[in-house]
Amino acid sequence: MTDADAISESTPTESSPGPLDIDDAAELTERIVDNVERVIVGHRDAIEHILVTVFARGNLLLEDVPGVGKTMLARAVATSLECSFNRVQFTPDLLPSDVTGVSVFNEKTREFEFQPGPVFANVVLGDEINRAPPKTQAALLEVMAEQQVTVDGATHAVPDPFTVIATQNDVEPGRTYELPVAEIDRFTKKIRLGYPTEDEETTLLGRVAGEHPIESLDSVATVGDVKRARETVSRTTVREPVRAYVSRLAGYTREHARLGVSPRGSIALLRAAQARAVFEERGYVTPDDVQTEAPTVLSHRIRTDTDADGAAIVERALAEVPVE
Repeated sequence: MTDADAISESTPTESSPGPLDIDDAAELTERIVDNVERVIVGHRDAIEHILVTVFARGNLLLEDVPGVGKTMLARAVATSLECSFNRVQFTPDLLPSDVTGVSVFNEKTREFEFQPGPVFANVVLGDEINRAPPKTQAALLEVMAEQQVTVDGATHAVPDPFTVIATQNDVEPGRTYELPVAEIDRFTKKIRLGYPTEDEETTLLGRVAGEHPIESLDSVATVGDVKRARETVSRTTVREPVRAYVSRLAGYTREHARLGVSPRGSIALLRAAQARAVFEERGYVTPDDVQTEAPTVLSHRIRTDTDADGAAIVERALAEVPVE
């Protein structure tokens, strides 16, 4: 590579303005969280988890009982980011083509034309994803991992940035399907919202007594801001001792569970820790960032043959794996 090539790759252009400064990226995060809180009451940590996922180029799984605001949270984040947003209601009769799109024959041109499905948006909400059979769930595997859809041998890229936020119903196991391990592993994080406190619910009821606040919510960031923030996160320094710490945590789960954390999970944890560092206005990752993100990034990937669940394994790993 010549010096000119190096300069052209590192110097921002009009079409690619380059990453945000650390302070600007942290301020952007604070602005988005504050805006979403105009709609969502009492879940600041959950909003941050979603933004970590978005800036870490990942996908998020929300598991909880119906009616706690999962769909509204996803809508509020998408609106705040001025991103395109599509919602897919997963049902037992939903087909893969209903999600990804289908090729339709055009009588005028005598050619097949691709009609994009709802996954062609910046933020895609898969509502109650476990109500659809595995074949339909599998329609998301390619797009979640590679941000593209292949239909009839032709590949179509989805919008950039791209994030899937899926909700999972955990109160009707007899009427739902278990998510395949390969799909669960593609979710950067898995979180729960939980019920609001009495004060939070009182505040919520006051807000929705008239027009719902989502109807008047304005965007506070552009798609370009999200792209630049993602680039800031990807350039956040992760030194070898921190990378080794992530590897040891993953290794611990593999030694103490039937199915431990995959390399994809290690990568997800590293990227989430980078995003957390940026949120804290730092250009480098510390072990504290890794420990903050590990429970929501690693727990859902672990399968055991004992009473201990993935969260317990991660908790033990954080307590027993040394930080060098």
